[in-house]
Amino acid sequence: MKQAIGLGAPSASRAVVVGGGTMGADVAVVLLRAHCKTFIIEPRQDQHAGIHQKVLANLQAISKPDNIELLQIAAGIDDLDWSGIDLMIECVPEVLDIKRQLFKALADKAPAHVILASNSSSFPISQIAEDLPTRERMLGLHFFMPAHIVPLAEVVLGPDTDPAIADALAAFMRRCGSVPIMVRKDVPGFIANRLQHALGREAFSLIQEGIATPEDIDAAVRFGFGFRYLAAGPIMQKEHAGLDVHAAAAATIYPTLSNTPTPPPILADKPKNGTIGMKSGKGFYEWSEANIAVERQRYNKALRAGLEILSEDLPKIEP
Repeated sequence: MKQAIGLGAPSASRAVVVGGGTMGADVAVVLLRAHCKTFIIEPRQDQHAGIHQKVLANLQAISKPDNIELLQIAAGIDDLDWSGIDLMIECVPEVLDIKRQLFKALADKAPAHVILASNSSSFPISQIAEDLPTRERMLGLHFFMPAHIVPLAEVVLGPDTDPAIADALAAFMRRCGSVPIMVRKDVPGFIANRLQHALGREAFSLIQEGIATPEDIDAAVRFGFGFRYLAAGPIMQKEHAGLDVHAAAAATIYPTLSNTPTPPPILADKPKNGTIGMKSGKGFYEWSEANIAVERQRYNKALRAGLEILSEDLPKIEP
């Protein structure tokens, strides 16, 4: 494991992203912006040109178009010389059998120094790694869409993961300009998604009970407490406000919060009815192709503006 722990500067490392979909292509941008030689594995060869163009456009947006020269796209894991690879990040579909088949194949294909990471957002790394001889060097590396704009990356340790490898991967991600956090126990949803779902449960329950509309919920978060979270997270913000005030309010509010173990019907019925948001043209909001384009442009512009505000707090990309 000494070689894996020695994962060095991005410009001296080689990484493989398996899966060239939306998430995989954006993860490749994270690596490429730090001058890391990057391979994308995508079996659908008719998608290769589009992947290349998407990655190039995102590199152009950060004034690093020349880094596209560090990208290669291949059709399968057999097309690579794995002896020179330092890191593999899996971004295949969120199907457990597909993920396990990949990692089982890599147990023989990837030498012992290669760190094996999964971008799974729902499957614990212990479940993916079960019974595999590579468990010690397997861990989660969970990005958030769009991965090349949202800085956070969760480094998730399984029960068998070598902590030194997790530390090395976190350090590598900092050198790529990401903000890694360590998830020290392999719990469902890791950290950020658990926090999101705690908020979501209360938000959808408030809509279900007729207390608020979707528009009111979104405004409350964006222009209220969520606005402050750009400057300070929930713990630091309460340090500013006073933990005594928060504890007193919590004693009154906590007993009334939703603790439903299942999604309320206002949410659960949407997928059943085929109303799943932008992808179907309707969710809680109505969507046309025109206003989807406008909203996505606004959304990405806001994310990039927020990234600029946070720039002084972000790790510097290693040249």
